[in-house]
Amino acid sequence: MNTLIVHCHPNPASFNAALTRRASETLQDMGSEVIVSDLYAQGFDPVEHERHYKTRADPDAFAPLAEQRHAYKTETLPADVTREIDWLEWADLVILQFPLWWHAQPAMLKGWFDRVFVSGGLYTSRMRYDTGYFRGKRAICSVTSGAPEAAFGPGGRGGNIDALMWPIQYSLHYMGFDVAAPMLSAGVQGHGYSYQSEERVAAHLNGLLDKWAERLRGIMDEATLQFPGWDDWDALGRAVTEPTHQRANALQANS
Repeated sequence: MNTLIVHCHPNPASFNAALTRRASETLQDMGSEVIVSDLYAQGFDPVEHERHYKTRADPDAFAPLAEQRHAYKTETLPADVTREIDWLEWADLVILQFPLWWHAQPAMLKGWFDRVFVSGGLYTSRMRYDTGYFRGKRAICSVTSGAPEAAFGPGGRGGNIDALMWPIQYSLHYMGFDVAAPMLSAGVQGHGYSYQSEERVAAHLNGLLDKWAERLRGIMDEATLQFPGWDDWDALGRAVTEPTHQRANALQANS
């Protein structure tokens, strides 16, 4: 098995970095090859911009999707995008490791979606959802938050984790991935923000690392989240069958 970890955190000493290291170690012990794409460390540019395209479809007006399609067709995609696509094609399992910032992924990771999932190459009008480019591959979001896990249930102070994760997980489904329920590592508080003793904080974080490692040992055997596909919509994209909701509860999956 091949695993790509897309790591998005600016601090190499962060708990996110510790989760990435534990995932890499665990998966390698299982016999998996692992590549870590550390977006901050490599200075990934998350902003889709005309400067990325040396050979333009239209040098007078920048239309991002048109330029993506042209660059894919002419094999002139930016080198950083080509590298990420090569790693995605290589991987059987893709892990997105990031903190929840303002109830979503960091801007750099959103920009990775904007630039790497290339129009005309990795998706087309019909190559989406259950006919997506990456069908047969599995993806999972591993996310951290300072709020306690109990705050992420329906109506909770932190927001319903299923609702918070819906946009990014639906985008992964759009690209054809089988999406596992997210791994929430909650109660991760930075230096100076915890009212607990250092010993209790360390024990909590070590427990989260162990929990992540244990889940990864069976990650390819888990049932994945359920999303609608082409047979569920009419020609205008309206539901023609009873809506399919995510049947796996993220908090239960992490318990």
